[in-house]
Amino acid sequence: MAESAEVTPGEADAPTPRSAETVRRLIQGDLASLRVVIGLALIWAIFQFENDRFLSAQNLTNLMLQITATGLISIGVVYVLLLGEIDLSVGAVSGLAAAVMAVLNVQHEWSPYLAIAAAVLVGAAIGFLQGSLFSRFVVPSFVVTLAGLLAWQGALLQVLGSTGSINLTDPKITGLANTFYSGAVGWIFAAIAIAAYGGVLVFGHRRRVAAGLAGQSPAAQVIRFVAVAAVTIIAVAVLNSDRGVPLAVLILLAFVIGMEFVVKRTTFGRHVFAVGGNAEAARRAGIRVNGVRVAVFSIAGTMAAIGGIMAASRLLAVNQNSGGSELLLLAIAGPVIAGTSLFGGRGSVWTALLGALVIGSISNGMDLLALSSAVKFMVTGGVLLLAVIVDAIARQQRQAAGRI
Repeated sequence: MAESAEVTPGEADAPTPRSAETVRRLIQGDLASLRVVIGLALIWAIFQFENDRFLSAQNLTNLMLQITATGLISIGVVYVLLLGEIDLSVGAVSGLAAAVMAVLNVQHEWSPYLAIAAAVLVGAAIGFLQGSLFSRFVVPSFVVTLAGLLAWQGALLQVLGSTGSINLTDPKITGLANTFYSGAVGWIFAAIAIAAYGGVLVFGHRRRVAAGLAGQSPAAQVIRFVAVAAVTIIAVAVLNSDRGVPLAVLILLAFVIGMEFVVKRTTFGRHVFAVGGNAEAARRAGIRVNGVRVAVFSIAGTMAAIGGIMAASRLLAVNQNSGGSELLLLAIAGPVIAGTSLFGGRGSVWTALLGALVIGSISNGMDLLALSSAVKFMVTGGVLLLAVIVDAIARQQRQAAGRI
């Protein structure tokens, strides 16, 4: 009779190597997106249980419209966070850019396209200025952008003048956030998106194989494709059951995908990660560190302007509170909650979208429950603090493992 294998205490309860690896990656932040998706599902389940209108097509469409401006601003914030820096002026820049657009279009009768272009250029110029001051004089970025926060708020009041509020009526501007496509057009967009993603997976796999690198297994790629296709189909079906696919959502997705490509697939993007991971090592490797920093802050200013334009389009007006209130907090908190590290060198542009969804869902759900602003601020602050703590723990775990 063969001897039974000796089992040490607790060995039977030990996780399998695969499950242990998954747990390790969750703790160290490698699967931050999965963690956020699970959290988002839990948030939606709680609010749906409390109010059965939360997951209605109308409310989900409103939710997507509400997060568009914040998500666009957060894209620029992600780039700044990847450097390990912070930009406290993005809210004020978004309000100022929207005011410039409104004044030029309404009071000076500029064409909507020129007014929008001028507003975007204002945001880019502000980002370039702040990035140059930060890089040239080695002043902490939070100090430079805090000064900018105050200065651009004053500029907003100056641009608006005594009127204090300007209503937007040009359909080219208001249509940015108030255009909805028919069901047929929505399904065409869905088919194009699914086909494009499938092509990206196949092309990426072939490139890795040609380079002699290990690619994902066919089963893993099929699972990713089916998951993305299912999410796309469900999203379009929900939006079509209300007013249709909003142009604003397509704009947000286009910027997320485009800016993710830049940061992950271009030399500039690799330089951003390198500078955020270790600026001195990047400098010794020949990377123009100051040039990268100026470019990143210019991107943040540009995206803030675009977000401000979308916010003004949705509200049909610009006033002295544009870009204020909790917009800055939400734009920064979203990516951090979704997994972009405050310490630099780790993150993804997709966290701008995921974070905006998390923050927007919490705010939307509490509005449906008619909770007070005090409760909303405390809950949002608590979620942000929890995300920062998780980020710090993940960093400590990676340090302990010798990965950074």
